[in-house]
Amino acid sequence: MERRNFLALLAAAPSAAALLAACGDDATDNTGPAPTNGPGTTVPNDLDGVQSLRSDATRITGADPSTAAAAVNAFANDLHAVLVADAPTANLVFSPASIALALAMTSAGAKGDTLKEMHSVLHLTEGDASHRAMNGLSALLESLNQTQDNTAEGGSGVSEVQLNIANSLWGQTGLAFEPAFLDLLAAEYGAGLETVDYKADPEGARKLINAWVSDQTKERIPQLLAQGTITPDSRLTLVNAIYLKANWMNAFLEGATADEPFTTATGETVKVPMMRRTDDYAYAEGDGWRAVEVPYVFGSLSLTAMVGTGTDDDSLLTTGDEVFEALSSRKVSLGMPRFDIETSTSLAQVLGALGMATAFTDAADFSGMTTDERLSIGDVIHQANITTDEKGTEAAAATAVIMVATAAPVETDPVEFTIDRPFTFWLRERTTNAIVFMGRVTDPTQ
Repeated sequence: MERRNFLALLAAAPSAAALLAACGDDATDNTGPAPTNGPGTTVPNDLDGVQSLRSDATRITGADPSTAAAAVNAFANDLHAVLVADAPTANLVFSPASIALALAMTSAGAKGDTLKEMHSVLHLTEGDASHRAMNGLSALLESLNQTQDNTAEGGSGVSEVQLNIANSLWGQTGLAFEPAFLDLLAAEYGAGLETVDYKADPEGARKLINAWVSDQTKERIPQLLAQGTITPDSRLTLVNAIYLKANWMNAFLEGATADEPFTTATGETVKVPMMRRTDDYAYAEGDGWRAVEVPYVFGSLSLTAMVGTGTDDDSLLTTGDEVFEALSSRKVSLGMPRFDIETSTSLAQVLGALGMATAFTDAADFSGMTTDERLSIGDVIHQANITTDEKGTEAAAATAVIMVATAAPVETDPVEFTIDRPFTFWLRERTTNAIVFMGRVTDPTQ
């Protein structure tokens, strides 16, 4: 039996306001071949040459997201430490929630040591409880979508939060996927299977997946998969997409923004557009660090920025959970730079170093997906971007796992806090503290 590698693709997009729950919605125009294996029904969709195989399993609701949120944050800490160590002077943004969701979907088809290692790296417990928790976290994030027409109360414009999550699978046409695998993905992740012909047209499959990711991320990630990442040996791509867009609860006044100095991670001084606002913010100080939390409209999401004091490196000081716990309301005269950054990287070596090595080798066991061919992970590609300005934030992220053939108290006077040196940031859901986006800005001009 040949061993094949698969690609699990995770995508997340800029802004704080829309979460897509599933992919492959029914449509009417399709000319591709229909799969005949597995549970559920074969349905056409709105992608030319693609058929959807959807399990009859109904999406489960009402799951508790708390354990998934804790797992995502622990995974975020591990991943952040390695990524910063690899490139200590570079800007960094990634979506731990998006990566964790994609890998959790992938783990639904793993067994033995492969599954144990994946659960360990993701800080998940074994069994269906981990998928149920991930389902609950997705549902919670999805529930944050809200729009308000401010003109109805004499104001101006529209306040909105969009947080969209979408899941999909892209499998080789004619390959028999396990019914239990498809049932679990439908019930816990709202995902169906789109069939493509990697063997005959890998480039066509790559373009279809890229088009889907681009659409789900509002074109923030138009080309997740570069030429050559999808080959005739590819068999399966699992995809999670997140799009985020949100207004600040209290916008920064554009007229108050002015160019000010910022000392980069290399010691260079550059001029950056520094946004200014004095307001009641959640603020905290710790051993060698200071942090402030800027809430988005409706209060469900926030951006927390932490700066090292003295010569301390912000990236090595503390965890997000410790910072979140220490925050308390006080008046802050805040200066925060605009930033627009992007990261694109392979996570294969990073995940292997964290303890998920077997999944990338010939010893991988993904027989829970299919027994027609043996599968292993060839690569994990992640891309993310975030734009923050006076109005709010827009962000996007995408991760691809590729499987191919192998052999304090309130005070009257405001605290002065100008973020004029490298800083770590967390964009989180505030009831569970789940980190949706995380990163480090070392040079806002880059």
